[in-house]
Amino acid sequence: MSNHRESQPQIAFQFPGQGSQQVGMGKALAGQFPIARQTFEEADDLLGFSLSCLCFDGPADTLTETVNAQPAILTASIAALRTLQEATDHAIVPTCVAGHSLGEYSALVAAEALSFADALHLVRLRGELMSLAGQANPGGMAAVLGLESDAMEEICRRASEEGGIVQVANDNAPGQVVISGDTQALERAGELAKAAGARRVIRLAVSIAAHSRLMTQAAEGLRRAIEVIHVRPPSLPIIGNVEVCSLRDAAAVQQELVTQLTAPVRWTDTVRHLVHLGVTHFVEIGPGNVLTGLLSRIAGDARAFTVGDPESLAAFCQTFLSA
Repeated sequence: MSNHRESQPQIAFQFPGQGSQQVGMGKALAGQFPIARQTFEEADDLLGFSLSCLCFDGPADTLTETVNAQPAILTASIAALRTLQEATDHAIVPTCVAGHSLGEYSALVAAEALSFADALHLVRLRGELMSLAGQANPGGMAAVLGLESDAMEEICRRASEEGGIVQVANDNAPGQVVISGDTQALERAGELAKAAGARRVIRLAVSIAAHSRLMTQAAEGLRRAIEVIHVRPPSLPIIGNVEVCSLRDAAAVQQELVTQLTAPVRWTDTVRHLVHLGVTHFVEIGPGNVLTGLLSRIAGDARAFTVGDPESLAAFCQTFLSA
């Protein structure tokens, strides 16, 4: 076993965020692997309702509500992670872990900094707090294609000068930036982006301004909840979205989870930092393949895998356990 680990390539486990939810996620894994089924049952018991039925059978509009999507994605991701660990007898040890926004909670469970139960309750609360903040301070988000993050930061600054709040929310990949803010400032920033040469500005189907200062109320509520749970120092290096550095202790983890609600998700920089650390293989664990798609635009030479259903799990295991 130790020889296998020594020869193992440098791997990062990456965990998806909100938007990756889809009806049917985790259903095939739970049908085939008891550890996955038990993870969904654990979530049902902890939350007091059948999250598993919502994940497996929908309806899609209920699953997409942020209060449901956040615990659903976390649960599907941890079910996939536990299935992978059991199927490989824990032989695949990642060099680092990271998660996109909500996905940081899954990464923290993988790094044993948060228990699954605590993470599940936190993301359910996170969704509730974000919804309440959205009602108190309505806003939205828009994807901007064809401009870089630095250009969009300047555009958001100019759009905010006339009043209101708009800022870069996600730097997802080169030429793919999401901005977030109140409606009027968001529209001004969109027009300025088009004038600056953006290929497209696409308003997202959300009514909250995630990763902006309009989430300050939610961040304060989350801070109070995080202060009373047990956070352990991560057992694996985890690279945070906010400062793009390793979260080495419990205090750093707590600060990251609070700050990320109002700060941009620096995903491009996060992936580049992982590559700088020597990572050559990225494994997206959980529903969908959004992060795998972004990877090809950030680090085209890296090898990408997904683990979210029995077929992708088998393909991953065949690649690594036969080496």
